[in-house]
Amino acid sequence: MAEQADLILHGGDVVTLAEHGGERGEAVAVKDGTIVFVGPEQEALERWRGPRTVVRDLKGRALLPGFIDAHGHLGGIGLQAVIANLLADPDGDVTGLASLKDKLRSWAVGPVGADSDWIIGFGYDDAMLAERRHPTRDDLDEVSTHRPVLAIHQSFHLGAVNSLGLKRLGHSAATPDPEGGVIRRRELAVAPSYGEPDGVLEEKAFTPASDLALVGLPQRELLMLFATGAAMAASFGFTTVQEGGTTLANLKALRDTAAAVPLPVDVVAYVKAEEVTASTLDDPIEVSDEYVDGVRAAGVKLVLDGSPQGRTAWLTEPYLTPPPGQPEGYRGYPAVPHDAVVAQQIATAVEHGWQVLAHVNGDAAIDQFLKAVEAAGPGRRPTVAIHAQTARQDQIEAFARLGILPSFFSMHTYYWGDWYRETVLGERRAQSISPARWALDRGLRPTSHHDAPVALPNSIAVLSSQVTRRTRNGHVLGPDQRVSALEAVRAITINAAHQYGEQDRKGSIEVGKTADLVILSANPLTLDPERIRDIKVIETIKAGTTVHPPAPTVRAHGTLWSAPTPQWGCSC
Repeated sequence: MAEQADLILHGGDVVTLAEHGGERGEAVAVKDGTIVFVGPEQEALERWRGPRTVVRDLKGRALLPGFIDAHGHLGGIGLQAVIANLLADPDGDVTGLASLKDKLRSWAVGPVGADSDWIIGFGYDDAMLAERRHPTRDDLDEVSTHRPVLAIHQSFHLGAVNSLGLKRLGHSAATPDPEGGVIRRRELAVAPSYGEPDGVLEEKAFTPASDLALVGLPQRELLMLFATGAAMAASFGFTTVQEGGTTLANLKALRDTAAAVPLPVDVVAYVKAEEVTASTLDDPIEVSDEYVDGVRAAGVKLVLDGSPQGRTAWLTEPYLTPPPGQPEGYRGYPAVPHDAVVAQQIATAVEHGWQVLAHVNGDAAIDQFLKAVEAAGPGRRPTVAIHAQTARQDQIEAFARLGILPSFFSMHTYYWGDWYRETVLGERRAQSISPARWALDRGLRPTSHHDAPVALPNSIAVLSSQVTRRTRNGHVLGPDQRVSALEAVRAITINAAHQYGEQDRKGSIEVGKTADLVILSANPLTLDPERIRDIKVIETIKAGTTVHPPAPTVRAHGTLWSAPTPQWGCSC
């Protein structure tokens, strides 16, 4: 025997996703973390099995490339696990303001909340609350009047604080709205007053509240957010994840964490463009194509508008129903009102070889983005339009012309499809949100993401939402935009690898690539599309080693470790 593998997997559906040589195989052999054989089962066992080889029978289960997170927030996934869960079904059980307040009260006296400065919860959705409105300062004063309270909207673009929270922020009737944000008011402004705040904060008005509240979490929880998030992502089959819109301080904390406590997944980081382009250093993020301790910085993230479900995204046509306090004809607003600033940030990134990711939900924001990209010219890595919820056909064609990759948040069809139809866009415009079929038909390689913590990092839900486009109420939203199961799987494997420029080492099961693999209970390519949502992630393998289910935790180097205290905001 000339060769001996460390691991052989056989006896199931091997979905290789190889772009040349077929999509299916019988067996896979792994040596030193690399795939060394894909082919017939008998040949794998005869050629690669030795006395130390672990031979695994898949027992009819499916083996796929490890899933690649095209856009998410690793620290936010960890945060989601430690603050109060205000999500609605199926990810939580908040149904109205009463249960929301109960969750916050319970968390406040729990093991994390008792040591936190603020009382914090994440994930309420006004579209799912019985009252169909945001909590106000008065609602949250019922949770506490002696501690500040923050309830974060599921979009992470809005939130509500109690009266003490407003006081901590310095918000009063004398406080104007910040550029790119809104402080919602109890009544209309009467000069010189801007109106007494009602507690609900949007975009740039919300961000300081989340920053202030999350820094007040216990340091022990802050230091472990990346590790907690990585473990959760691995449990859903992800082997590469994203920290998509961090600060330079948090990037350092991420690198320090990974050096002290090895993470079970690779992490690709993008730093907020406004911070990086303001730096006097030539390359403050130290961009690299190679991982160090499983982490690499790839570029910058721009946020050009807000959330369609929160009705802060910037549209060219009015919202069907404007939010409270806004006039008929309201179209949302830009996060960066000045086109020249956007153009400068993208041009600087292209000049330095930093990959650009841009949060663009509304089609007006996409127009602003396209103008800046065309002026800057192509980058070293594909420029990515994150979310692109309301992209028009002409904008998808511009993506193809300019080499822009759209990464769709396809789970919007499930979580907010009914809300889009009834409140946000109306029936006609709602049909084409997350227009993956338009992108595929124009030869693009669209990816799909979970944007955690906005949704759980649920890979199976990502797959199902692309194939079925079913809303919570069971309506098929935009049947013409559905994709095949193969196209859906490609969106979170090989297409995502192309997005990162890592297609030569990840995204498919081929000889020479890293042995990043996931074992599923069933093959999504052969299952009834309506049953994809029932698939379970059985095991996640990173570079040939099982990372989920996790092995027993070992303290790094046998000692306690520390890292800089990060500041936790989320440009989701």
